[in-house]
Amino acid sequence: MVSLYLFAANQVAAAKSQDRCALPSGLSDAISKKYPGASVVTLADLDEYNRKLFQKDHGTRCPGLVKVNFYGDGKPTLALVLKAGEGSKQKAELVVARQLGEDWDLRSLETTDTAPVPVVWRQGTGKYDGMSEPKTIRATNPVIVLCGYGSWAILYAWTGTEAKKIWLSD
Repeated sequence: MVSLYLFAANQVAAAKSQDRCALPSGLSDAISKKYPGASVVTLADLDEYNRKLFQKDHGTRCPGLVKVNFYGDGKPTLALVLKAGEGSKQKAELVVARQLGEDWDLRSLETTDTAPVPVVWRQGTGKYDGMSEPKTIRATNPVIVLCGYGSWAILYAWTGTEAKKIWLSD
C-alpha cells in the first residue's frame, strides 16, 4: 500500500513539473517547427541527485524553462533547455525565445551533451567573474545560467548587440 501511495505521489509531482514546463501555444508551435522532436527538460529528466539539487535552490520551477528579461526590453522572453535525440546521440540546446508581436524570435546560445542533463535559471544584473575570457561581465540586464550539475556552469549576458558568455565553473 505504501509503495502504491509513493508511486501516485511521484506521478502527481511529475504532472505538476510538466505543467510548469508547458510553453505558450505560439511558442510551442515555433519550437516544434524549428526543433522537431525536441522537448523542454523537466524534473523527470534529471537523475535523483540533480533533481534534489535543483529543487533545493529553485523549488518546483521547471529546470528547462525560465522567464527572463534578457534583452532588457520587457518583451516576453524565455530561456529554454531543449533536449532531442536518443541515447548517446541525445543533445541539449539552450534557446532564448522572445515574443515579437504574434511571432517568436528563437536564438540558440549553446548546444551540449545531455550528460549531465543541463538546467537553466536566471540571475540579476551585476558584475560576474568567470574562468575564461572575458574574465568579467558587467550585466545591465538579468542573465541566464546554464548548468550541468557537478560538471560545469556557463553564464550568458546580453550586451545590447550580442550574447556574451563566461564559464563560471568547469
